[in-house]
Amino acid sequence: MSVLSPCISVCLHDPATDYCYGCGRTRAEIQTWKSPQTDQEWKTKNLEEIKARLSGFQHEAFERSYAYKKKHGVSPIKELKLKGEYK
Repeated sequence: MSVLSPCISVCLHDPATDYCYGCGRTRAEIQTWKSPQTDQEWKTKNLEEIKARLSGFQHEAFERSYAYKKKHGVSPIKELKLKGEYK
């Protein structure tokens, strides 16, 4: 089974750490996720690593949004953007 991208459409990186405020990935990790050569084992491991980076409200919001994305195919924010209800 393929690992779903952790992107939850909150794409803004912290200038000090380069971690995305939404998914916790670095720009380099995002590029690795996009590569067709990246295997599912790496993605599974990286998903656990990025979850460990998040804490408090950020971790809770990510978990809720990622669970929603796994169930519905898009994150809640992406869904609102597609409907034109979020800018």
